[in-house]
This record gives sequence, C-alpha cells and structure tokens, in this order.
Amino acid sequence: MQLLESQRGCYPIEIDRPTPRASVTDTLLIAGASQLLTLRGRGPRRGKFLEELDIVKDGALLIRRGLIVGVGTKKYVESLPGARTAKKLDLGGRVVLPGFVDSHTHLIHAASRAEEYELKIAGASYEEIARKGGGILNSVKKLRTATLQSLQTRALDALTQFASYGTTTIEAKSGYGLDLPSELRILVLHKLLAEQQRIEIASTFLGAHVVPAEYRKKARGAESYIKLLTDVVIPEVAEDELAEFCDVFCDRGAFTREQSQQILQAGREYGLTPRLHAEQLTRTGATQLAVKLGAASCDHLEQITNADMRALAKSNTVATLLPGCDFHLGLKKYAPARELIDAGAIVALATDYNPGTSPTVSMPMILSLACTQLRMTPAEAITAATINGAYALKREEKIGSLDVGKQADFAVFDVADYREIPYYFGMNTCSLTFKRGRVIHATE
Repeated sequence: MQLLESQRGCYPIEIDRPTPRASVTDTLLIAGASQLLTLRGRGPRRGKFLEELDIVKDGALLIRRGLIVGVGTKKYVESLPGARTAKKLDLGGRVVLPGFVDSHTHLIHAASRAEEYELKIAGASYEEIARKGGGILNSVKKLRTATLQSLQTRALDALTQFASYGTTTIEAKSGYGLDLPSELRILVLHKLLAEQQRIEIASTFLGAHVVPAEYRKKARGAESYIKLLTDVVIPEVAEDELAEFCDVFCDRGAFTREQSQQILQAGREYGLTPRLHAEQLTRTGATQLAVKLGAASCDHLEQITNADMRALAKSNTVATLLPGCDFHLGLKKYAPARELIDAGAIVALATDYNPGTSPTVSMPMILSLACTQLRMTPAEAITAATINGAYALKREEKIGSLDVGKQADFAVFDVADYREIPYYFGMNTCSLTFKRGRVIHATE
C-alpha cells in the first residue's frame, strides 16, 4: 500500500506492479525497419513542415539504458561503439515511428455511458442529455461512489490498451470528481499510475469541467464553486504536486471566458500551466484567452473563427484537434484542420478518451479520421500525433521524435508503408510498443 501525504491527510492507493515482457537491457540494437520515421529536428512543426517525417530506409536504432544513442541506416548504426555487443532485434521490414503522444484524455472514470449512446442515436443532443442529468454529471455521480480498486483496475486496463495501439505518453485530466476528495483521488491515482512507468502520464487538473449539481441549486452557486477551486483545491493540488496543468471547459453550459480566466490565472499563480477546452459547442473567445495566457494548448476548436486561427498562428499555443469526439457524437462539423495548418498554427491530434463523447484509446483510428474528415495527409497526422503532441505537453525535448538523447519511445507496425496505418481504419497493425527501451506491448 502506498501513501501520499497532503495537508488533509493520507490517500492510500494500492498499485499493481505489471511484470514487463522484457527488461531494459544495457544496450539494444533495433534493426530491419523498412521505414524509420524519425521526425528529427527542433521545435514543433507548422505549415508545410508537418509533412517532414525524415524517413530512413533500412533504419536502425541503438538504445542504451532507455535512451537513443544512435539513429540512422543499419550500416551506420551497426558501426557505432557498443553496437557489436548489443542485444539485437531484427524487425523484418516493419515500419517504426515515435510512440504516439496522446495529449488529451480523461483516463480516470468509473463506467461507460452506453445508455446515453442510444439517446444520441435517437436524436438527443449532447446538451439535451446534460440538462437531464446526463453527460459529465452522470460520470461524476458514478465516480464519487466508485471504489479505488475499481478505478485503478479500469485505468490499468485502459493503459494496456493505449500501449497496444502504439501510445507511449498520455495527458490525463481530472474533472469527474468535482469536489475536493474526489478530484484529489483522481490526481493521486494519476501520480501512482505514472510511477509504474507502463505509460508516461502528464497530469491535468480539470476541476472546472462543469459546475457540480450541488452548487447549481444555490444562489450564486457558480461563483461559490469557483472560489472553492481557486482558494482551496488549486492550492492543495499545487502543494502536493499532483498536476502540471490546469484546464477549464469554457463553453455554453460550463464556464464563461471571464470565469475561465479567473480559474486559469489562479492555477498559473501556483505553477500550473493553462490549457483550455475551447470553441467546441459555441464560439466563446476561449482561443483568444488561451493565446493571451500563453496556454500550452486549446482543444476541440470546431467553432473557431479566422481571427482565432490567426492568433494561434502567431502563438506557441497548440491547437489540439479531437475528431473522435465529433465522430462519436455524429456531428457533421469538424475542426478546420486545413485552415489551421495553412495559417501556420501548431496542430496536434488526440483521442479525447472519455466515457461520454470519445470512448476510444486508438490513435491509429484518430489518424484515419484526421485523414478522411479533417483532410490531413498521413504524414501530417503522424506529426500531429507525435512531436506536436509532445510539444503540447512541454515534453518535446524528451519524446515525440527518434533522435539521439531522447527516450527510446517508439512503436512498430506490421505494414509495408506508413500511410497504411491510417488507411486500415479500425484495425490495429501495431505489433510492438517500447517505452524507454522496454517492451510494453507485444502481439502474441
């Protein structure tokens, strides 16, 4: 049993330690990649540079203690010091690319919302379901009564599935607790799950998901809840180092631009980098706020305007697009990826894994949707799901590309050409996933 100390006591959570398929060897030589997509280069990709994958044919990697020490052709890498005595793995002509960086997920939740799925099919809108007590508040009700063991088990199962599709790093948000004990429980679970290193987790505090039901019944309930967040919860989260980021759902039925700014500024004062759910259901000005606050990302963006896109293009705030959400909800309007790319914005892709609007852990499926619905090329989609996702999580110096000095995070696909990864939609062609040089997924 592990304990995390806080000002309000201890939070006991038992973490199952998975037995890895392979240990981290001192030196490992990976060879036989027909296409090795390195995405080498500094900084995020914008505009035409999203197409630059820096593909090495007959590629190889040399890995020592979980870090890449050599990358290039097989002939070159085999000539490097230590290559001759390294443990060798020949991939037999498979395609290798950086592990996917899924920069927007809601990892911890108690159950599906399959009952709402039928309502959506029958024509009920997202907002209609929410007004009847469904949606986010439905997940809140379920999580508050769930046991720690059940939440842990569900999250571990999801992490295993993430790895099976080639994902090596995720961002995980709270936001299904919406009271102090439940939000802290989610964030503590993020921290302890990250310690077992199956997949790297960047933790985000999303206490401002919606106003919880018990506050909606009070006069000035929203203001009271925001005060709880800014004066009590955010300081506690920061003191216990439970999150890196602070996020707000800025939209109709959630929080206004002014309220979002108040919460994000409070988070920033305590060292939490802003992020925003922006322009999903309505245009609120959240994108402009994200740019103003220097947010790491603003996500969704289906209702974004030309002015918003120009602002993003002049900033370092990442435009994270979530086509799985639009697909699952049966919406016809997707975020304008082509316009964002042409404007020069930093575009990333993520699953938005959550029980209500995007119940998928498959980044390859997100690539397929990006290609068919957002009109992105396969190369652009892969870049958006790797190095640009890493940039959205402030981790581009360590992950997102295959370069000397970076973590050996990569995925191996049983395809002849990288373009087949999104081409085979709904299929999983990932056969191996490595995190810091360790196998975290392998097909039987």
